[in-house]
Amino acid sequence: MISSHRYRALTSLLLAGALAVPSLPQQNPQAPATIRVTTEIVLVDVVVKDKKGIPITGLKAADFQILEDNKPQQLLSCDFQNPDQAAQAAQEASTSPVAPVLTTKGPQPPPPAPTAFNDRRLMILFFDFSGMQPDEIERSIASAEKFIAMQMAAADLVAIATFQSSLQIHQDFTADREILARKLKQLRSSSGEGYDSVSDATTEGTPDTGNAFTADDSDFNTFNADRKLRALELLAKALAPISQKKSIIYFSSGLTRNGIENQSQLRSTVNAAVMANLALYTVDSRGLAALPPGGGAERASVRGVSAYSGAGVQRQFEANFSSQETLSTLAEDTGGKAFLDSNDLGVVFNRVHADTAAYYMLSYHSANPLRDGRFRRITVRTTHPEWKLEYRAGYFAVKDFAHSNRGDREAQLENELSAELPVTDLAVYISTAYFRLAEDRYFVAVSLVVPGSQIPLGTSKDSSRASLEVIGSLRDPKSGFPVGSIRDTVKLFTDAGQDLHHKNVQYNTGFLLGPGTFHLKCLLRENQTGKMGSFETDIVVPDLRKPLKKNLLRVSSVVISNQTKTASKADRNNPLISEGTELVPNVTHVFSANQHLLVYLEVYDPEKFTVPATPAAGQEKKAPPPKNAVHVMSSVAFFRGAVKAFETSPAVIASLDDPGRHAARVKFDIPLSQLPPGLYICQVNLIDDAAGGSFAFPRIPILIKK
Repeated sequence: MISSHRYRALTSLLLAGALAVPSLPQQNPQAPATIRVTTEIVLVDVVVKDKKGIPITGLKAADFQILEDNKPQQLLSCDFQNPDQAAQAAQEASTSPVAPVLTTKGPQPPPPAPTAFNDRRLMILFFDFSGMQPDEIERSIASAEKFIAMQMAAADLVAIATFQSSLQIHQDFTADREILARKLKQLRSSSGEGYDSVSDATTEGTPDTGNAFTADDSDFNTFNADRKLRALELLAKALAPISQKKSIIYFSSGLTRNGIENQSQLRSTVNAAVMANLALYTVDSRGLAALPPGGGAERASVRGVSAYSGAGVQRQFEANFSSQETLSTLAEDTGGKAFLDSNDLGVVFNRVHADTAAYYMLSYHSANPLRDGRFRRITVRTTHPEWKLEYRAGYFAVKDFAHSNRGDREAQLENELSAELPVTDLAVYISTAYFRLAEDRYFVAVSLVVPGSQIPLGTSKDSSRASLEVIGSLRDPKSGFPVGSIRDTVKLFTDAGQDLHHKNVQYNTGFLLGPGTFHLKCLLRENQTGKMGSFETDIVVPDLRKPLKKNLLRVSSVVISNQTKTASKADRNNPLISEGTELVPNVTHVFSANQHLLVYLEVYDPEKFTVPATPAAGQEKKAPPPKNAVHVMSSVAFFRGAVKAFETSPAVIASLDDPGRHAARVKFDIPLSQLPPGLYICQVNLIDDAAGGSFAFPRIPILIKK
């Protein structure tokens, strides 16, 4: 097993010399860019009924008035949708699936045509298996099967999704009853049961008050609730390109939030659903459940005094209410309805059919330009005040970075870090280098660079300032498990008027890892405008314990630099820090002609150098070499194409610099003024003279500017 953990971040915010050159780092050229499109178009579906509850048809845009926060808005469109009475929809109802719509990752399909779903009822059956018991799974799927077989109308298009450990789309929109029935049958046979909202253990040292059906207030529950809400948000965003009203029937065994911990994700989920014109109809799959004192037969007996004080029963009711409260919030805030404490789960389909039987879809462009994330209340009126109108109460405005709170900003970082597509608002570059600390342990230095020209500075009278958020995840690509992380806030202060436009901002950190291949993704965000950038790369740490090819030396990565700085503190794990000085890696490999090229690498396990005991005839007997003597010849050559442009004088490494690691340090300080500007291949020549000619010739490109 690889022994690894996060290495303490070496917080270095440095102004390196030259602007970045994007062709040199290891950024994946095939990674698609993220395109963000913002719009203030608001969709509102309105059901209009007379005093007898009969839908009113034939209304035009002139018959409606819409207000946002009591301010009139200009209608852009008014479309009437009538799935059940549209003869054309019934005739065109196909037994084959429609064009793909639902996808939650990777390249998105082209948006459906605006009229592709006219007069269709769009329903998504969403089963949350993560907390269901077997009888709850059976009850939920049976109600869906009954709907498909007996209640599904000709205009209905139905999709199927589940959540267990992640969101899964099992069936895209289709009107084919046989396909849907087959998918539901497969879910019944393959679904598992999870654990969600109850805790069996009593915390040591805490008085026992009987914890049957007690909500789990641990970090696990916070994370679990966030994952479920995030799955609903992803599904809503996948459905957003479809302007028609959509309905998600969400079967679950309750959804317990941990106080205010999940509030940010809950609001984000509700807002995504509202902006996608999607209503959530939540169904408690537990049905009408009795709460016997002490809990049901499936749980252990109540211990302590709670059975006599009533505390156990009170906790049962509180936990049950807590698990249903979020279901009610999701339904009410998105224009749906919650179905709780009922054994007839099929009534939800009757309500969805009634709510989408005949409605008007209104759209308008919000006249409020603020992106403050606040709730905006919607009011709809008609020319007949006596008519009854049904519509959602409002929506949350888009929130820009300036109006985001700390929770929103942290959630934004986590979401972007786990996103499939990179963010490219900021150009971010990464370099990595490995050094052996022990046979099975390596220090991997990581440097991140952002061009200073992309970082806005807040200025005061005497100084300028900015701050960056840095977050990263290092994972095993085979298992996907995290093996390291980066999380830091760094601040930058410069003298007023100091020019950052031709400099770089660099952040250095490191990991302790074993041999293997790892995938690193880092995200940087500047905290004035909220711009972000990400970079992904694989880190390969070789296993130097394995035999190498004949005559090859064991060496570390080559680090090139043009500056050093005083180390904030000693660090025995970081070979780039020595005697209070830290070598700052040059990530971009770009140098000016007036700078020096600093080269650093390490040679491991060189042969021990010995002098013959008996001198040759006519030679004096020499003193024996030191205990850790080696004899490694080294030089640095610069090539332009196949032509050698320059080579340093040979240097001899005569002893191990770090006997504990059996490492010899190779260092060069080369003035670049002796080389004409241009692109070079820098080759480090290493020959172990004591080993009879073992060698290594690592190469690295550099660019020298005037």
